[in-house]
Amino acid sequence: MFPNVPHTGLPLSGLVVLDCTIWQQGTYATAMLADFGADVIKIEGPDSPDPGRGLSEAYFESHNRNKRGIVVDLKHPLGRETVLRLAEQADVFVQNLRQGVMDRLGLGYEAVRARNPGIIYATASGYGSKGPHARWPAMDILGQARGGTMTVQGPPDQPPVFSFGGMADQVGAISLSYGILLALIHRARTGEGQHVEASLLGGQVMLQSFNITGTLFTGQVPPRRSREDAAPLWNVYQCKDGGWIALSMAQLSRWWAPFCEAIGRPDLRDDPRFCALPAHMDHRRELIAELDRIFAAKDQWEWVEELCGQGLPVAPVQDYAQVIRDPQVVANDYIVEYEHRSGERRKIVGPAVQLGATPGRIARGAPEFDEHTEQVLLEFGFSWDDIQELRGQGVIGAR
Repeated sequence: MFPNVPHTGLPLSGLVVLDCTIWQQGTYATAMLADFGADVIKIEGPDSPDPGRGLSEAYFESHNRNKRGIVVDLKHPLGRETVLRLAEQADVFVQNLRQGVMDRLGLGYEAVRARNPGIIYATASGYGSKGPHARWPAMDILGQARGGTMTVQGPPDQPPVFSFGGMADQVGAISLSYGILLALIHRARTGEGQHVEASLLGGQVMLQSFNITGTLFTGQVPPRRSREDAAPLWNVYQCKDGGWIALSMAQLSRWWAPFCEAIGRPDLRDDPRFCALPAHMDHRRELIAELDRIFAAKDQWEWVEELCGQGLPVAPVQDYAQVIRDPQVVANDYIVEYEHRSGERRKIVGPAVQLGATPGRIARGAPEFDEHTEQVLLEFGFSWDDIQELRGQGVIGAR
């Protein structure tokens, strides 16, 4: 670990990460490391800033908080050499450019490892590094499509449904950061660096582990189901105020009687159509229709508080405006304040992982383009003369 990096008391304090990522998958992986103290140095090209800067401020801030930003022309021989000098003193190198690009730039794993054998070189890709389609382009929605999640979401009479934008990217990012931490543990024990890979496709397959394993075991592909064909107590219902609630009572023998009491319908408890399997599922459309009428009588949170207060597993189906005010979200610091570069105190989604002794933090927002180039190079042993020469030749800094 680089000795000039100050230790903050966080778990990854002193860890130096070179971040050659764009958009989201690799970029959020490094943000997760930065949240827990890693010094993440985001490297952008003078003519090729991260395109995420142009998508929205929220998008770029979310994926680049806590990082420092430098500008180096990777296509210039001196730019390549500059990055390799940085890599000599770094712990982790992360990139998510299309397969083969970093090799053509002279910054692939073998080139970086030659300068630093202990480096953890992490690659985020679309479809993995092996196989006939490794070099095919892929973005978030394509990972969702090829990974199977679109075929199991939504009702059967609708076209394939994709999840929120970035779902495959986020799962891939979590997988990549997990892999980096595993490689760091291995290096701490052996001194050996290695190449770490995660992909959009691999993340989607992992996300559906037991579902896909079910197809492996049985040969059956699970069908998409309409709400009316789902289990009545593992379902969603609309309330009087237009909000929805979700029920998650999979064990009928445990939940049916207290559920009937809680909704004020003890007459349903012993109804032979509903009180036991398989009749409960055979008559599920009748029961769902009846529950639709029952839940339409009260507002969303009236039902949630009433049923949860009686120990039943129920939750509100919330939109983002509700989520950011949710008392559990607030109490557990899932949303935190941070210092935006404008000087304002803003709120942002914080780390989801909670550590009692060394919790993560968002100390600052995303870097401006070229904000830390000189500062970082000086820390890594470049002289002012070196910096002036590199800037004069257009190797570093914004143009």
